Amino acid sequence: MVWNVFKFCTGLKVVGSVMIVVVLAVVGVSYYAVIISIYAPQVIKGGSEAAVALILVILFHVLLLMLLWCYFMVVFTDPGGVPQNWRPSPIEDLEDQTTALASTITPAAGLNMPTVPQGPLVRYCRKCSQFKPPRCHHCSVCGRCVLKMDHHCVWVVNCVGARNYKFFLLFLLYTFVETTLVTAAMLPQFIAFLSDVEEEAVHPGTLATMFLAFVLNLAFALSVLGFLIMHISLVAGNTTTIEAYEKKASTRWRFDLGHKKNFEQVFGTRKLYWVLPMYTQEDKKKMTVLHGLDYPLRPDLGS
Repeated sequence: MVWNVFKFCTGLKVVGSVMIVVVLAVVGVSYYAVIISIYAPQVIKGGSEAAVALILVILFHVLLLMLLWCYFMVVFTDPGGVPQNWRPSPIEDLEDQTTALASTITPAAGLNMPTVPQGPLVRYCRKCSQFKPPRCHHCSVCGRCVLKMDHHCVWVVNCVGARNYKFFLLFLLYTFVETTLVTAAMLPQFIAFLSDVEEEAVHPGTLATMFLAFVLNLAFALSVLGFLIMHISLVAGNTTTIEAYEKKASTRWRFDLGHKKNFEQVFGTRKLYWVLPMYTQEDKKKMTVLHGLDYPLRPDLGS
């Protein structure tokens, strides 16, 4: 008997639901430690430190709002699926890694295979029983093919793909900035805690929450920084995480159009919208890459 381990991947959906609770819990702990326990009382109390405390409180809330906005946009935005009955163009030249459908697919008994267009190299998903557009991959967790799939993220209970990749990157960015701010804001209290400095009496529960918040935010800041650097390099080369592994042996990538155009394919052409989890209506209409089915190629590698 052969076990298909990918069947167990669907269980990650349950883990992902728990992760949403974890994210909100970290936000709650951080909010209590930074705002309620430290800086809000300083603003109310007044004095020389009130102005600095007020700036930090405002900055904290702005970053938190952006973080949560981006986070739930990733969670609730469909990364993109293959339209029903989608077929590759007869003149379409797909990815270098593909092979002719007729040479790779062995029809199962009783399965009616679609007619293969003459000429091009095509990609076909056996699990979904459908053609796959360029840069599309099958997700074993979601149980479907995802357009320009980067990876399945348990933290957002969703795949990261063509239509929510920008939101995911902004979520990483705001998470890094917010957790760095919290870590820096709580550093004096953390040093005082380790140095056993005598200050105003603090409830043991509040002290434990502050310590936990500092450690969690420091850990998240360092780990997210690594992911952020990795994805910045992927965007610069117009590559997804999956494609980065697939093309290890290749030195030239046919979708690499230069840093500026690569960046605009993810973030859009309007600079004002680069920091927001949304696109202009003009970009939605003109940028075919946002639909996940068609991607411009380098002129020297397009044929």
